Amino acid sequence: MKKQPLRLVLVDDHEMVLEGLKAVLARFWGRVRVVGQAITTVEAERLVAGLDPDVVVLDVRLRGPLSGLDLCRRLVEEDPGRRVVLLSAYDDEQYLFQALRAGAAGYLLKWIDGEGLVRHLEMAAAGETVIDPTMAGRVVASAARLQAGEFWPGARLGLTQRESEVLGLLVAGLSNKAIAGRLVLGDETVKSHVRAIFRKLEVNDRANAVAVALREGIFR
Repeated sequence: MKKQPLRLVLVDDHEMVLEGLKAVLARFWGRVRVVGQAITTVEAERLVAGLDPDVVVLDVRLRGPLSGLDLCRRLVEEDPGRRVVLLSAYDDEQYLFQALRAGAAGYLLKWIDGEGLVRHLEMAAAGETVIDPTMAGRVVASAARLQAGEFWPGARLGLTQRESEVLGLLVAGLSNKAIAGRLVLGDETVKSHVRAIFRKLEVNDRANAVAVALREGIFR
């Protein structure tokens, strides 16, 4: 009996990315089919519920109230058998660890080639956990360091190294503008990091973020 192509739903808040991804996957028509695409988390949830795809291919960062990680967690909570693969531009082990904690079946980078992407999606659909080959070695090393407690402050709460640096400067009382100057970052980049910190620490403002950092012993 001929194996049926994998049915995919793609989620990315950039339409050009979606169209490019569809064009790449179209070359593998006998192995994968894109049955739906969404640019918002609300639309994505509706599509996934209605189409029941084999794999959801999801960007890590999405505009709106939910991030890609939040959406992944929600989709898996609604259906523990759901296979969600994060496709990201962020070559960052902490995003990968967060994705796995959210229930993702894999974390791949957007510059993976078409054959590699399809092969890893097939592996994810078959029940395997897939990690982009370019990250595998560093992930093993990072996991060992996490296990030994040798990592940056905030890593155990899911903060990236840069987010931990920003949080440390928040604890020190610096404004966003001052943080941008200290770390040589743009103002919008700092705001993005601060929003991510709030989301990961489950707080709504600086005061509570600082309180969590001090309570958890991240910074003293």
